[in-house]
Amino acid sequence: MNIYLFVYDLMQFCGHSWIFTNMIIRFMTFGKGLVMRLCQLLSILEILHILMGIDKSRFLPRFLQITERIIVLFVVINSQEEVQGKYVVCVLFFLWNLLDVVRYTYNMLARMGIYYLPLTWLNFSMCIPLYPLSVLAKGFAICVSLPYFESFGTYSIKLPFPFTFSIYFPYVLKMYLLVLFTGMCFVIQNLFHERMAHLGTGNIKNKRS
Repeated sequence: MNIYLFVYDLMQFCGHSWIFTNMIIRFMTFGKGLVMRLCQLLSILEILHILMGIDKSRFLPRFLQITERIIVLFVVINSQEEVQGKYVVCVLFFLWNLLDVVRYTYNMLARMGIYYLPLTWLNFSMCIPLYPLSVLAKGFAICVSLPYFESFGTYSIKLPFPFTFSIYFPYVLKMYLLVLFTGMCFVIQNLFHERMAHLGTGNIKNKRS
């Protein structure tokens, strides 16, 4: 299973590194791409890894992080072409890939029993300020997309008589903003716990040895 997880982390590392490099080279104008969608779809496997017991991460925080990305990328950004070129999308992708390049590098080395202290510190420290920033970027991307969902009626449903029932999707997105920021508080708390667990004095000495 360690070989499988190593290969998975390697694929994610290569994908996110490619996106990250492209964004820098193109001065952060890389708004969309197949590799980004593929990497985020592959991340669903991480939920299965936890359920199968081959990954010891906590289920709910990881589930929240992955579903946030899937919803924002595929439901909000991918469905509205006008939103894809916005700077907030570039910022969001930059934060995602910066976090993931570090995380998958750490995971790959950890599978081989290699713990490089500066990388360990970076992995469990950088996410604490950058994750809330990514959530703010997600929220802003949703707010930017609202006028387009209102204009085009994307995902809004109005059932015919006798049901007289309708779903106005901009209202759904506004409610999701509450879920997004509530989940952020829970995930940040978990990130602090993970940092203490991995960067406590005893754990650092064990990993050095």
